[in-house]
Amino acid sequence: MARQWRIEYKGAYYHILSRGNERRDIFQDSDDRILFLETLGSMADRFDVEVYAYVLMDNHHLLLKTNNSNISKSMQWFGTTYTRRYNVKHKRSGHLFQGRFKNFLIENDEYLIRLSCYIHRNPLRVGIVRRLVDYPWSSYPIYAYGKKSPEWLCTGPIFSCVETKEKHKAYREIVQSYSKEEKRIWEDFRHGIILGSQKFVDQIRSKYLTEKTDVEVPQKRQVLRNTNPESLLKKAAEVLKCNTNDFIQSSRISEENKYNRDILIYFLWSTGWYSNQEIGKLFGLCYSSISRRVTIMKSKDYKIKERITMIKSQIKV
Repeated sequence: MARQWRIEYKGAYYHILSRGNERRDIFQDSDDRILFLETLGSMADRFDVEVYAYVLMDNHHLLLKTNNSNISKSMQWFGTTYTRRYNVKHKRSGHLFQGRFKNFLIENDEYLIRLSCYIHRNPLRVGIVRRLVDYPWSSYPIYAYGKKSPEWLCTGPIFSCVETKEKHKAYREIVQSYSKEEKRIWEDFRHGIILGSQKFVDQIRSKYLTEKTDVEVPQKRQVLRNTNPESLLKKAAEVLKCNTNDFIQSSRISEENKYNRDILIYFLWSTGWYSNQEIGKLFGLCYSSISRRVTIMKSKDYKIKERITMIKSQIKV
């Protein structure tokens, strides 16, 4: 199974989702849900995590913020602890959750109220209830009707987005009106891992994607691939001080231009971000031609690798 990519830093916001192993329920009764919430509260206290919203169904959704760079440690402890307590209670053994939890990075508190609406509307969206107030296993009744809140639930940041003294009524109305805008939140959802602006995506890429692409982390590759290949080719050609028109638009190519072309092909291929077909379109070559050029360049002497390293260092790939 491919690993889920974790971006961790102080003050990061996350939407967390986890399902039961083989899509089985992770709760058998109300006591299990109480145990889950108690464990969640212990995790929040131990790892200094602020929990803003939750919903427990056959899976669970959480909205939280880490005050330390520790989302992996926090959720690993939580998953292990709840599984152990659940197994002891039900006299069972083995995994409870389906692999690793999924995490979606949120840009800032601007998205909190929108995402809380999305999370709270889950029971209604899947048809469990006809009214959200009828579903007790979410933080919605706390926000919408002032029901008693566990000490570890942080309601302040979301309520700070509600500019009225009648905050519970206002939140109910926001959630109700959100049904018309539910699809809009995904307009800012990028690469299956980040909810935010393109500027935020660029910041994440520059800070956390400077190392070599990890082929086992598909989300990482997806964000990296957002780099425009034509823009990257142009920058690399500037480093080599060559004109791509000399070998892309010309029918007759000199040995020097062919050499530069093949270095650029090998450079794009070595990033691991683009397929041979995508690279071929840039150069007017077919998939198999790209494969052949790459094989030839691999067999060249060490100077080829030195030039690739030089290009990557100068354009910060």
